Amino acid sequence: MTLKLSIIIPCYNSEKTLEKTLESVFTQIYDDWEALIINDGSTDGTEIIALSWVEKDKRFKYFAKPNEGLGKTRNYGIAKSAGKYILPLDSDNLVVKDFAKIAIAILDSNSEIGVVHGHAEYFGNKTGLWKIDEFDMTKILVDNYIDACAVYKKNLWNIVGGYDENMPFQGNEDWDFWIALGIENVRFYHLNQITFKYFVAKNSMIQSFTDKMHQLNNDYIYIKYNNEYQKNYKKLYSMNIKREEEYSQILKSKKFVIDLFCITFFKFSIFGTYKENKE
Repeated sequence: MTLKLSIIIPCYNSEKTLEKTLESVFTQIYDDWEALIINDGSTDGTEIIALSWVEKDKRFKYFAKPNEGLGKTRNYGIAKSAGKYILPLDSDNLVVKDFAKIAIAILDSNSEIGVVHGHAEYFGNKTGLWKIDEFDMTKILVDNYIDACAVYKKNLWNIVGGYDENMPFQGNEDWDFWIALGIENVRFYHLNQITFKYFVAKNSMIQSFTDKMHQLNNDYIYIKYNNEYQKNYKKLYSMNIKREEEYSQILKSKKFVIDLFCITFFKFSIFGTYKENKE
């Protein structure tokens, strides 16, 4: 019988967070899984924690390799996985206990769906809801707004050639992956619920990105998917115009409030918007 779910957990110096991440996997209400812990050249106590969980439950599997970065590490784990479905999980995030069960039920019942994702809850240096929108090809071309923590069919990873290992800087491989799936017309299913908890730390990989690093990765994506950007040019342009109009309306509204206050208490207008709006 084919294993249903492979959870891929890349680790690099993750001793402070890995225990809770693996605990969230262990306490799921779904049982038909394996969790591949991939140690990407850690120099701390990551291995000790991982091996303790392997000893506790044989569904946890441990692999160690030299440091190569997130994209290669995810691909390494998926290549060794046996599941029909894949769930990438960062070593500081927590999977919600019913996410795997719900996602796999959806994927099993509808062959047209390839990816299931939902909202996230921040914890750590930030709290609150991360409301993740439904997949939209034009929107994903502008910026990545869907985290890697989603359940998808493993054969899709094969179709697009896995996570891109050649980006200038590690950290945007999931963005590239979602664009690649969008080009293949893969159908995404959005769950209107929290599916994982996202750890926010001051020293996280993405937080350490400089503007130049972001720009180099963006340029890489733009060049790689040049044809797709050209096809969606009109939609992208319209989205930009709409954003500018919305910002203009917000700015005008703020100016009106300031003018109203000044007219009421000081009898003069700074921007002249109060008079314009009265007429």
